[in-house]
Parts: sequence; structure tokens; C-alpha cells
Amino acid sequence: MENHEINQLGSSLRQIKQTSIRSGEAGVVRLWYQGGEPYFDIFFELQDDHLRWFQFTLRGKSLSWSQRAKNVQTGTTDEPRINDTTYYSGSKLIQTNHTVDQNFVQLVRAILQTRADEAVFQQAIALLDSQAQT
Repeated sequence: MENHEINQLGSSLRQIKQTSIRSGEAGVVRLWYQGGEPYFDIFFELQDDHLRWFQFTLRGKSLSWSQRAKNVQTGTTDEPRINDTTYYSGSKLIQTNHTVDQNFVQLVRAILQTRADEAVFQQAIALLDSQAQT
């Protein structure tokens, strides 16, 4: 993917109102960013300003990390396919890859880097960088 397209994707991200996203746990904040094209979302879950989970989806691909699993996973989503279960935009089924798609990890990192001035994006970049070193 060309740099100009990466920059366009990063700059297209808009945060969805936090009142739209509920968390059942005290001190947990969920952030949702939607991009300027279909099937482009980033979800972050923070506790006491520390990232504990995030999920990035773009064009039918997914990357996720959780504090519990402590590793990056990539996969594919069913979002580009329209049927009764995927019609509702809040639903998303992800099939995890057997091996991590390193090219997609690098693309995600490049898109996140376009927003590196925001703390939550910095944390996600640091996590991806630490995973690359292991």
C-alpha cells in the first residue's frame, strides 16, 4: 500500500461518541474509531489509561491484541459478506489465522503511526513493536 493511502486511512479515523459504548467494569473505557471506508474500525479498551485490548479491522482483515493473551493475532472477518448475521454493523465474526500475517501487522503499524500524537495509538504501536522483537 502506498504512503499516501496509509496517510488517508489514518486521517479518516473519527472517534465515535463514548456514550455509545458501554463497559460493565469500573475504570474501563472503550474507544471506537471508524475510518472513512467500510469495514475500517479500531476498538481500544483501557483500564486506568493503560491499553488492555485492541482490535483493528480493515478490508476483511483483523488484528487484535489482549493483555490476557499477550500476543498479536491476525485473521479474517466476515464483514465483506452480506447475509442475515452480518447485516447488523455491530456484529463481526473473526476467524484467526494459524500464523500471524506479518505484512498486515506492518500495515496496521503504519496506519497507527499516522496518529502517533495520540496516547492510545502510541500504546498500540509500542505493543506491536514489542511483539516484533519476540
